[in-house]
Amino acid sequence: MHYIELTLVIESDFADILVAELAEIGFDSFIDTEDGIQAFVVEEDFEEQGLKVLMERYAEKTAISYSLKKIEKENWNQTWESNFSPISVSDKIYVRATFHDAAPDSYLHEIIITPKMSFGTGHHETTSQVLELQLDIDHQNKSVLDVGTGTGILAVMAAKLGSTSIHAFDIDEWSVENSIENFDLNQTSFITINQGTIADQEVKSYDIVLANINRNILLAEIPTYEKFMAKAGILIVSGFYVTDVEDIVAAAEAVGLKKQTQISKNNWAAVVFIKG
Repeated sequence: MHYIELTLVIESDFADILVAELAEIGFDSFIDTEDGIQAFVVEEDFEEQGLKVLMERYAEKTAISYSLKKIEKENWNQTWESNFSPISVSDKIYVRATFHDAAPDSYLHEIIITPKMSFGTGHHETTSQVLELQLDIDHQNKSVLDVGTGTGILAVMAAKLGSTSIHAFDIDEWSVENSIENFDLNQTSFITINQGTIADQEVKSYDIVLANINRNILLAEIPTYEKFMAKAGILIVSGFYVTDVEDIVAAAEAVGLKKQTQISKNNWAAVVFIKG
């Protein structure tokens, strides 16, 4: 399998919103650079015309340039290692790679991630915000469903917070491979995982549902997530902008979910809902 690597030079003010729009046309992994961003898409999913239209639209707003390159799976770790540094979430969670030193003693939780081509290292605001929200939710002996797990980082966090029954899934084969590797690295291999969408999952009741995806998928699938939530179950969603919160809340309230908490960072938002 090959990926298309898109290297973009663009002002930082436009980078975040462009990431969201690239995700809409198939790009699923992103790296911040000094001059802009790098984005990656499976070669078979690459829509060159869609990219050209997007670039032309942004060229009317700001200076932008880009280049494309085909890369193999093996190239990913080298690219990632040159850009990845450990991160801290709320001074309680330390996310690092295998080649970094262990977390300082002051941290309550350490997560080790090797992301390969999967989204979710904790660097992006959406992931770090869900991790932050998880800290304030009782996971002890709770069941958790991680929708679109990416690297498996949120499922790992659930396990470290005491969840004893966790199921994750992702539509991407590499994400499933990567998550299994990360589950082993964090000694959380009891987490189950399969490849597919929410429609492919056995309908069961979960105490906590996590969904860090994007606005359009959330709006379409929140009614389905509600069917997987136990009475008084909790739903944490992210992957959208503050300006999208009203639509997300409306979709959740339409199926009986009540907004509990909202946080935001750099215009990205995350919201907690409770059922019933």
